[in-house]
Amino acid sequence: MTIWGLVIETTLGAGDRKHTEAHVVAYVSGSRVEALAELERRARIHSPEHPRSPRRRRLLRESDGFLLVIDGAWQSFVTRFTVAELLEDSAAPAAPEPVEAPSEPAASPGESVEQVERYADGVPVKPVWLGRNDLP
Repeated sequence: MTIWGLVIETTLGAGDRKHTEAHVVAYVSGSRVEALAELERRARIHSPEHPRSPRRRRLLRESDGFLLVIDGAWQSFVTRFTVAELLEDSAAPAAPEPVEAPSEPAASPGESVEQVERYADGVPVKPVWLGRNDLP
């Protein structure tokens, strides 16, 4: 299944210190249409830090996402919302190792081993201590 990253690039600061920063805010596993729907939901409710006194707010759709343009008293600020397919992630968690069910202990000659009912992961359905009379 395809994994989509939801990326927000937004204008921070003001004047000469005005710059753009990008963040992957979420991942969506599924179709591109599902990822775009989630991205649109986030774009509609997004409230950026700047401008502090917005005069006009415009949300535009583009090929890979949305563009939010907010006009302030002196300047316009933009936030770009993009959906992008995740191809590689160097910090992704490692895939878990397959776990084998524990094997039953071998019986000594003349000794029978009681078969214990177990769940698929190897954990006994009935704990061995349940029903023991020697426990307080």
